[in-house]
Amino acid sequence: MSRRPTIADLAKKAGVSVATVDRVLNGRHPVREETARRVYETASAIGYHAAALIHQRITADLPKMDFAFLLQKESQPFYQAFARAIQEAAESTAGIRVRADIQFVKSQTPAEVAERLQTMAHRVQAIAATSLDHHLVTQVVQTLRAEGKPVFSLLSDFAQGVRESYLGLNNLKVGRTAAWLISRTAPRPGKVAIFVGSHRWHGHELRETGFRSYFREYAPQFEILETLVNLETRQVTYEATLNLLDRHPDIAGFYVAGGGMEGAIAALREEKPNPLPSVVVNELTPDSTAALQDHIITAAIATPLPLLCRSLIDLMANAVRTGPSETPGQLFLPPSLHVPESI
Repeated sequence: MSRRPTIADLAKKAGVSVATVDRVLNGRHPVREETARRVYETASAIGYHAAALIHQRITADLPKMDFAFLLQKESQPFYQAFARAIQEAAESTAGIRVRADIQFVKSQTPAEVAERLQTMAHRVQAIAATSLDHHLVTQVVQTLRAEGKPVFSLLSDFAQGVRESYLGLNNLKVGRTAAWLISRTAPRPGKVAIFVGSHRWHGHELRETGFRSYFREYAPQFEILETLVNLETRQVTYEATLNLLDRHPDIAGFYVAGGGMEGAIAALREEKPNPLPSVVVNELTPDSTAALQDHIITAAIATPLPLLCRSLIDLMANAVRTGPSETPGQLFLPPSLHVPESI
């Protein structure tokens, strides 16, 4: 069994004296916030037993802000990673003490999202969510805005004009990037397909628009098939991919514009089409990483979650301090592109 890190280990790793760590732990004398935060981050990294106490000490006198986060599909690795990144960003934000209330919807229905937003708003000062774009959601966001509760849309935009800001990738460009990749890596010109979760996901609609516009403009030798709706589920995507490969054995490539890529990867492994179509998916997860390493898929276009979450916490705090902005904004983040040889 490995030895538990000691206060001396923590001091050495953090580049401070044992006395400084002691002051942070016991709050006897003031320590610069930058130094105290470095001690806490080091304590968390090495698994020091009093890391939680250190965090409590360094945030005790800071102004407190309560934020809520509503995400999709709790069991999916991507959303689990998203929740961790939110919590880490909340704990590492300087100057304020952030309490992050992270919840997950049980379904993707607009009615549930609207109801959850209303319920969460009673306990917090700002909300960020992933959601379908629907009038029920927009109405709630508009009401919350009037009450001084800003709402931020994440990954896929919703409630345009009344939400505070959108944070995520430029989905139109993501769709064009996927099309560019497929047009350059497909085994031959031919038929290509795109999966979307639902026509209510604004981000998926933009990705489909970008995907189709690129092929029309630069690769007209490819034939784009009718859009496939997979409800962002593994099983539906698996069955739809098997059906796609059966009906179009000469398929040149396809793009999974939302969730459910695990089903597509499973179908490709099972069918082993020869040659393999060029396949692009979203987000780097254990499934997509393994598929890249095995050269089952061509690329994964990923959201930089740590950067998104740090930027989000800062924007939420600013909105609480200054009030909702007169002009709703958007923050496009640079996508991360992963290919087999980059993993």
